[in-house]
Amino acid sequence: MIKEAYKTFYKILDNNKVECRACNRLCKIPQNGHGFCYVRENINGKLYLANYGLLEALQIDPIEKKPFNHFYPGSYVIGLGTSSCNFGCLFCQNHYISKDHEIKGFEFSPEDIIEIAKKYRLDGIAYTYNEPTIFIEYALDVAKLAKKNGLFNVFVTNGYMTEEVIDEMSKLIDAAVVDFKGNGEDKFANKYEMVLSNEPIKDNLVAMNEKKMHIEITDLIIPKVGDNLDACDKLTKWIYENLGADTPMHFTRFFPDYKMLDYPITPFETLKRHYDIAKKNGLNYVYIGNVANEYENTYCPNCNSLVIERSGFYITKWNLTDDFRCKNCNYKINIKGKVPKKFEYRDIISLI
Repeated sequence: MIKEAYKTFYKILDNNKVECRACNRLCKIPQNGHGFCYVRENINGKLYLANYGLLEALQIDPIEKKPFNHFYPGSYVIGLGTSSCNFGCLFCQNHYISKDHEIKGFEFSPEDIIEIAKKYRLDGIAYTYNEPTIFIEYALDVAKLAKKNGLFNVFVTNGYMTEEVIDEMSKLIDAAVVDFKGNGEDKFANKYEMVLSNEPIKDNLVAMNEKKMHIEITDLIIPKVGDNLDACDKLTKWIYENLGADTPMHFTRFFPDYKMLDYPITPFETLKRHYDIAKKNGLNYVYIGNVANEYENTYCPNCNSLVIERSGFYITKWNLTDDFRCKNCNYKINIKGKVPKKFEYRDIISLI
């Protein structure tokens, strides 16, 4: 369905133009036109979200799949996404929906999402699969109901939203995974993501941190074009200095997809070099993702004991107290949320 955007997220300009204030592209949209994302449209001088509640992805996931390793570990969420995106990534793993500019999908009201979450005994809602900033009005409407029903809300995002969105997010969204690609180099973003600069993302990370949102960061490492170790050194130093040593950092393996099918899978050795740089630069919780390995586990920064063992998206061993302290040395591990009554294996279920 179609719904007018929040007044907070657009400005009315001359000649029936509007400026979209959802993401940092700040698209100036003429009457009957649309923004870069295609789903935010100008109709008679007002901005509308043309795919409100039209979902192309709806799935039950372990939260570690997002990936969150330090927010409600062992919990399960309903992940939802719409069509299109505000980035133009040539390597997109979800291109079948993120590159879809047709206004379509299965209609779910915010109330429908909450009912599904209750039916499957889920812990929260994840706004994911495509960029949630472009459907921010729907995400916030769902998030309001989620809060009233004791569910948490998490964003999986490229972090390219505006200050106005950050302000509204901070009232309802508990945590965010922010995805860098290619170590956050601007020259990579220009060529492979159709983004001018990563600086707005860094500014938004600082703003989220100041608003006490839980933050985890991923960095997709693409061989040949997005695996520069000097850039990794620069990015991880920035994270340490601006967000703190306890910020979880995930380096993830690239698999060829979309328009980059002729690029190789990221060698594990490349990922391990990135891991080593991040640890050298003072980050306490560093992970290697999209590949089974010992670096998907959580270790105590104080005594190096294994505190959470994982196999893929699932927890297989838990060596923490109820207040998230290492059982070996009593060091407090940076984890938000609560310990589930039991760690269970539940199938990933697609609902549409």
